[in-house]
Amino acid sequence: MKRRTAIIGALILIFGGILTWFILDTTLTSLRGNSSAAGGVSIGGAFELTNQDGKRVTNKDFAGKYMLVYFGYTFCPDVCPTELQAISEALDLLGKDADQLTPIFISIDPARDGVKEMKAYVKAFNPRLVGLTGSAQDIARVAKAYRVYYSKVVEKGKEDDKDYAMDHSAIVYFMDRKGNYATHFTYGTKPEIMARKIRAILKKDAK
Repeated sequence: MKRRTAIIGALILIFGGILTWFILDTTLTSLRGNSSAAGGVSIGGAFELTNQDGKRVTNKDFAGKYMLVYFGYTFCPDVCPTELQAISEALDLLGKDADQLTPIFISIDPARDGVKEMKAYVKAFNPRLVGLTGSAQDIARVAKAYRVYYSKVVEKGKEDDKDYAMDHSAIVYFMDRKGNYATHFTYGTKPEIMARKIRAILKKDAK
């Protein structure tokens, strides 16, 4: 009986995860080519953050460039490195077309991800990668604009411990030259697929 209950519980969790992904994926797809849609739902917007060189930058500094935007944190053990590596490989596959893009990594853990940490981290992946951090308020605003979920995960009894994890959504957003949502890539998307979709959008926009 206990085993059956455990199996049913596991199936419910799996189904719930699939349903959540489907709803989010469908919502994002409906926004393609526009930063806003009916009902006031939007992806992207204005922001002001600090880059890995300690300079304050805003969304206007990236105007005229396509952006690949990913939210994560430098202490992330697996998901973030995997996604950033995929972005790096996709840029390599794009060749000269990659010159039209700015890949951006935004920290959702500003308490530990300062300028020094961000500079060392992004350097390990790709020389084009821009690392952005800021105050807790700065990050909350930009995360809200991009509909990004994140939450600090602390073990019971270790509330003061700095060795914590961050739960967060793992989506790579591709924004057009005007800062509008163009498409997105879910966790695990192969670099080849990412590069192919990006190149198709670049060619379409060039017409």
